[in-house]
Amino acid sequence: MYLHNKSRPIALAIWLGCALAFGGISSVMAEAPPSSTTQENVLHSTLENGLRVVIVRDTLAPMVTTQITYMAGSYETPAGFPGTAHALEHMMFRDSHGLSGSQLNEMTGKMGAENNAFTTNDATQYYFVAPAQYVDLLLKIEATRMRGAQLSDKDWGLEKGAIEQEVSRDISDPGYLAFMEAERALYAGTGYADDALGSRPSFDKTTGKILQGFYDAWYVPNNALLVIAGDVDPQATLSKVKELFGPIPRHATPARAPVKLAPFKPSTIAKTTPQGTGSVQFMYRMPGMQSKDYAASQVLMDVLGNPRSNLSELAAQGKVLSSDAGVQPFSHGGIGVIEVGFPKGGDSAKARQHLDDTLSDLLKHGVSADLVDAAKRSELAQAEFKKNSAVQLASSWSQALAWQGLDSPDQAEQQIRDVSVADVNRVAREYLQRDARVTVVLTPDPNGKRPPDSQGFGGTEKFGSDDKLDVPLPPWAGAALARLEMPHWTLDPVSMKLANGITLIVQPTRVSKTVTVAGHVDHDAKLQEPAGQDGVGRLLSALFDYGTTTLDRSAFHKALDEIAATESAGDDFGLAVPTAGFDRGMQLLADNELHPALPEAAFAVQQKTLSRTLAGEIQSPQYKMFRALSKGLLPAGDPGLREALPATVDKLSLADARAYFAQTYRPDLTTIVVVGDVTPDQARATVEKYFGAWKATGPKPDVIPKPVPLNPASYTVVPNAYASQDQVLMGHMLDVNLANPDRYALKLANDVLGGNGFASRLMVDIRVKHGYAYGASSGMNIDRSRSMFYVYYGSDPDKVAPVDALVLQNIEALQKTPIKDDELTNARQFQIRSIPLGVSSVNGIARSLLSWSWHGEPLDQPMQAAKFYLKLTAADVQAACAKYLKPKNLVQVVQGPAPKAH
Repeated sequence: MYLHNKSRPIALAIWLGCALAFGGISSVMAEAPPSSTTQENVLHSTLENGLRVVIVRDTLAPMVTTQITYMAGSYETPAGFPGTAHALEHMMFRDSHGLSGSQLNEMTGKMGAENNAFTTNDATQYYFVAPAQYVDLLLKIEATRMRGAQLSDKDWGLEKGAIEQEVSRDISDPGYLAFMEAERALYAGTGYADDALGSRPSFDKTTGKILQGFYDAWYVPNNALLVIAGDVDPQATLSKVKELFGPIPRHATPARAPVKLAPFKPSTIAKTTPQGTGSVQFMYRMPGMQSKDYAASQVLMDVLGNPRSNLSELAAQGKVLSSDAGVQPFSHGGIGVIEVGFPKGGDSAKARQHLDDTLSDLLKHGVSADLVDAAKRSELAQAEFKKNSAVQLASSWSQALAWQGLDSPDQAEQQIRDVSVADVNRVAREYLQRDARVTVVLTPDPNGKRPPDSQGFGGTEKFGSDDKLDVPLPPWAGAALARLEMPHWTLDPVSMKLANGITLIVQPTRVSKTVTVAGHVDHDAKLQEPAGQDGVGRLLSALFDYGTTTLDRSAFHKALDEIAATESAGDDFGLAVPTAGFDRGMQLLADNELHPALPEAAFAVQQKTLSRTLAGEIQSPQYKMFRALSKGLLPAGDPGLREALPATVDKLSLADARAYFAQTYRPDLTTIVVVGDVTPDQARATVEKYFGAWKATGPKPDVIPKPVPLNPASYTVVPNAYASQDQVLMGHMLDVNLANPDRYALKLANDVLGGNGFASRLMVDIRVKHGYAYGASSGMNIDRSRSMFYVYYGSDPDKVAPVDALVLQNIEALQKTPIKDDELTNARQFQIRSIPLGVSSVNGIARSLLSWSWHGEPLDQPMQAAKFYLKLTAADVQAACAKYLKPKNLVQVVQGPAPKAH
């Protein structure tokens, strides 16, 4: 996948096998003699062939992540072929010598692993997250791919359509197109001018020879960094790295062209967007990640994003809908984006003036020393929080060594410590000048048009394949994956019920000096909002930002800044705080959650903001798509179809919001989970101290909707004039709930059908064999009373009918024929072996314990589920599919470029 993220990221985050990355990669990799050094829990080594290796031991969970970064992105691509690095990234998931693409996909599923890759302007990274016992397999895979990729014209011909479908999807976003245009203006004449995504014309010209040349030039050990983090033995792992990667020869990489910036004239890019709200964005050149000013630019953006900043106050005061500031960093440059939002039909010129005035004031008067200190405390606290996840820990090392050209994350932290107020003001005045920016204005308008060269992507001739898929695994993988055992369960939470009804769950960890709190008030706004007050819950949620009855908005956020805490209140609430600030953080959280200020002026601002937001939101294609799905699934008059509209929001009063708060926020419907550097006794004492006086009045409200009957089939088209391909969502209500053990058989069936990536039937049939779509997946949302089965894919409009036929064919096959023994084995292995990954970070632990608790499930729910998976047979899976899947009752919604008959 190509990765674009305009905000300055902190760490790598996995979502559905994709990544949130941290921008540019170093384009210079320092040569180092062979060596090994060790510090606490960290082992550094440089092999004879130049491969740099970092191994970080983290024992929070029995899992491991590998991140291998090649210092080659779109900046290094041949002239006229900006998508070469992205194309090669795709090809690395196809065949290599000794490892076919289908074997790689099957191994990933059998390990219970996640894997993917991303390409940026400066580099390409490939990553795995897997149970720790498979670290040797992961290393074998990456060593095989480092020099064994097969890059023939035939293989590229099969993959080209897939990447073109990805391009087709991304260029349907006017915001993305505007960013690319701004990038070309800001970095004209450099390797950063062309986006890493690539284009259809460049891919049509690409050949296997071009890909092979790029691979041979850049995919060598002395141009790579391998970071391994998790519950591994560093010395033993390093020995394996040397065994597998050591024989790969080094060779010199081509010289990189220096970045030579040319003068440019300020300009404005105006586009319309299908989104419900618009935005004005000021885009600037910024210091690169290897610049001496990079840390100061980080602090600058943090200052701008602080809730107490003048930029944030624009939204708090209702002058704009929203505000944000961030950077898309490169190794030797970057694009700063400072933006505000405005409503559909709103005055973009006024929003632009507000933004311009705010930045002019900052340049004239300088930044607040208090906000600079707050930003530095926050950055340093985030460095400590990265220890709460092996993935984030690995990413911090990858970023420091490869992206920033440093020796360790500690050096990056020291750079933050060294930033002064004068540094921040100097960087602001050097980079944020009015005549040094590109302005982007995105105006909501449903009547857009598709981008050029966006039709006709995909098709069997593009990336279909009849390659044999059921092939034996390589011997080195087959033996390691043959035996299935129950994973080691590392959690041992303490659950207690407080006197006022709060459920408190505490899981101590000792991986960092931090504490994470997650809370939930069980509720259902569709059931609990009074008649005629639709939207009151959403409006109430926006008011918690305005402080408490004892601390106004500014004072409240200042108190959080003083302890480097991140806090949110509402029906879902939370706190992340260094251990030293736990008591004060809980005091502030409780004050905000139980005693929100709810000021009259803020109510008026947020009421107007929500009404104007909804006016555009309900007209957007995405909203209409999911609205159509809900109307197809639920019977007329069902509470689930209640809809907040501008008219209902305009009628609300502050008294309505206060009454809803009093009715809905109750301790006997609240669960609080505390994870981190704290004991159960300490956590209980602190929670009782600040939440103990909270009392419930009256009977508990009904927060679980009643089951609904099976829906009839329906078909709806939602036009999207901007789209270059169709998004298709189909589903039906599922007569299963969390108390029904048949859900486990359905879960295995879903893995076989479309829930296990490339190893699933839908992906094989729709993408690999026929080439109709970039991807297709299925899923099940199973809840306490209402559940849904769904299938999702994106394709060219003329491929929708054949894809639909394949979807129905595959669902019906599950009902009529038992799944194969190897499919059942693969599904079992994936579900059971992936268990450690779900609780491999402090945030993951907190979210999981919270969800299991308020849904009424045991706090070792995955282990209980594993017992079912081990016992279920292919006949059980077939029976569940025959009983619960209803392909003749599918509700289908198609969002795309033009109406079509059905």
